[in-house]
Amino acid sequence: MATDRLSMASSDNPLGIFLKDRRARLDPATYGFSPSRRRTPGLRREEVAQRANVSATWYTWLEQGRGGSPSADVLERLARALELSAVEREHLFLLAQHRPPEVRYLTPGGVTPRLQRVLDAMTYSPAFVRTVRWDIVGWNHAATKVLGDYAALPPERRNSLRLIFGDPAIRERMTEWESDARAMVATFRAEMARVGASKDVEAFVAEMCELSDEFAAMWCDHDVRRQGEGTKHMRHPRVGAIALDYSVFAVDDAPGLSMVVYSPATPDDAERVRQLVDN
Repeated sequence: MATDRLSMASSDNPLGIFLKDRRARLDPATYGFSPSRRRTPGLRREEVAQRANVSATWYTWLEQGRGGSPSADVLERLARALELSAVEREHLFLLAQHRPPEVRYLTPGGVTPRLQRVLDAMTYSPAFVRTVRWDIVGWNHAATKVLGDYAALPPERRNSLRLIFGDPAIRERMTEWESDARAMVATFRAEMARVGASKDVEAFVAEMCELSDEFAAMWCDHDVRRQGEGTKHMRHPRVGAIALDYSVFAVDDAPGLSMVVYSPATPDDAERVRQLVDN
């Protein structure tokens, strides 16, 4: 038995093995197929082919390593037919085409309780979770004290771009507003294209252009940046100047969500943050 498993693991047809394994996990009755008279568990090859709208002969060849390289459209249909998860779909493309699939943007949900616990565990590091449209959907206590009280804002105003271009109090805190704003607009453009959400945020961009001539001008520059980390300087009305190093992290299995974490840049900055958080 161990030898058989080793043989399968070392096969030169990993795509076929993956497809066969995935179809073996599906219950025929769930999809309207009779579960009787089956030598092996799961769906038959012809049933997968039927669900994916491909030739049963061609699908059989594909599992046997004789089907050639399937197109992206066929792979998408196979992923749906086999009800693959996001990570399984990506794995399917990597096996078949040696590249990940094009990004498929999904409207993100809210912050899960587990993710909120991660935020709350960062006592002296302001952090929040944002969507691809940069709506802020979760934050911790430190963010409320250092960056702003998001809970006091209506949901439609909890947006990083709305705040820096439309809230005079936030703008006043940003000691390098011009350069920070330009960097944020360029990063926003790059991020929304990367996750395939361009069409989904067109209305929001149009609204932002109406809200702020400065945003409109920066948007028309068509700058793009990757800004996974850096340092931001601000002036808090209670404790004065604070420098914060920031890092941006993707939230796993949620292509539309990212977490932005700020850390005090120096011991003096850490003390100022501590004063705000503890009082």
